[in-house]
Amino acid sequence: MAAIIQFVFFIASSLLSLLWWAIIISAVLSWLVAFDVINLRNPAAYQVVSFLDRVTGPVLRPFQKIIPPLGGVDISAILVLLIITGVQSYILPALKFTLLNLLG
Repeated sequence: MAAIIQFVFFIASSLLSLLWWAIIISAVLSWLVAFDVINLRNPAAYQVVSFLDRVTGPVLRPFQKIIPPLGGVDISAILVLLIITGVQSYILPALKFTLLNLLG
């Protein structure tokens, strides 16, 4: 049973890491699109940007509603990245340790 719990927490941590990288890449791509380095009329670029927006949008939008952009810069992504890092560093290991201790 301990191996299953460790595997579940490994998957959860990996998914959070993928989300972290998707947010970073999405932010960089949004800057490149804003400065017209990447043109969204290119189908490949449009598909990548659209995919990343669909993946990161549901996570970022609640924070974007609460936190207004400061000087045109959206800082909600920074807050979400900090929360993801905190969950990975503190909450997941504590939860895993607690569950493993309950099993004996």
